[in-house]
Amino acid sequence: MTRPVHTPYDGSATPFTIGLKPFDVNDWIEPEDDLETYLVEKERLFASVPERVFMARSDTVAAQGEVLDALVRYLPDRFPAAYRHEGSELVIGDGRRRVRLDPDDPAPLRTASMLVPEDLVLMRKFDDGWRLVAASLCFPSSWSLAEKFDRPLQIIHTTVPAFGPGTRTAGLIERIFDSLKVELPVERMNWSLQENADLYHPRSKNQRDEATEGQGGFLAGQPVETVYLRVERQTLRKMPVSGDILFTIRIHLDPLSVLPRHPGGQDLASGLEKQLAALNAKQLAYKGLAEGRERLVGWLREQASG
Repeated sequence: MTRPVHTPYDGSATPFTIGLKPFDVNDWIEPEDDLETYLVEKERLFASVPERVFMARSDTVAAQGEVLDALVRYLPDRFPAAYRHEGSELVIGDGRRRVRLDPDDPAPLRTASMLVPEDLVLMRKFDDGWRLVAASLCFPSSWSLAEKFDRPLQIIHTTVPAFGPGTRTAGLIERIFDSLKVELPVERMNWSLQENADLYHPRSKNQRDEATEGQGGFLAGQPVETVYLRVERQTLRKMPVSGDILFTIRIHLDPLSVLPRHPGGQDLASGLEKQLAALNAKQLAYKGLAEGRERLVGWLREQASG
């Protein structure tokens, strides 16, 4: 078992802050060894609940195609062992998975999504701000695409403490989107906790709390070490032709049991314990931990002390 890929809960990132920083465009996408697992799950979701995981305005096809073209150029160049061109197809891995590249593709963003583990979301500027205009979202972290589609950023962030309409943070995010440069993409990390290893996790934290109301929250009756850390690596890139902003979301899942089993695990447990202890009531409720924090903090403190 390897150390978790990203550990924003170790103190390197602060919850409920924007926390954007530049990144090397060579590190845009993270296929890694689990790529096939993610693509298989995407296939299942596109077959079973397509209306829940893909939505796009009719005027975004060209912008979607720009994203697909960018990935088709980038992936074989950056990961030649994992991607190669064969005629009108992009071949992934050992050749059993092939994605046809059709110039008349009616949903290029969906095709692009089947190349990478990331979810892909397009944002476009309107008079009322940046709106979510197209998305392939197979791995939501406790939110529904239908609730956010074609809505402005400030409305999308309504439920996030201190990020909703009229807040200072909401205004700052709009200005960041407005000033984003094509040549300077940015990234941020986010983390949450969930009761299982499901990648497709659309049920909101409020719904999760309601389902376990009076039972101590989702941690009740579940060994703490079987709870999963869900880390999101989010990137923002301004597309040069459309001017839209592509938002990518890469999910990494690790059970809490990885922490005591790795070199440096004590520091990771200590960092997560401190972040949980610092959350206020609204932040805890948003993360679905209003009733479970003390038990979790106690377990993490034990791991941190060795």
